[in-house]
Amino acid sequence: MTTREELEIRLQIERTRVSAIIEKAKEERLDEIKSGEEMVAFVHEDACIGCDQCPTVCDDDAIEMFSKPMKNTLIEVSSNRKAKIIRDKCTGCRLCVLVCPTDAITMIER
Repeated sequence: MTTREELEIRLQIERTRVSAIIEKAKEERLDEIKSGEEMVAFVHEDACIGCDQCPTVCDDDAIEMFSKPMKNTLIEVSSNRKAKIIRDKCTGCRLCVLVCPTDAITMIER
């Protein structure tokens, strides 16, 4: 029978393995995304779920959340927040693109 300690060791090994896979995928994706002063983040509002991940990671305070009315008035939702990029503050670092769970943020040329 497997002991608790053995399970904890196996769990830690699995966490390390999965973390390495995720980090590698992030690095590969990061290499594909253009960045720099000539680029700016862009939010596709229809894909944005208002999760607050992007303003949390933005070191430049270039993202703010705002409320937007629902397109479908048959659904009643207390909050329909969306992210908005403040273009002048955005440095093109790509952190928001990497953290967005719905891929609602992309980089475009200024």
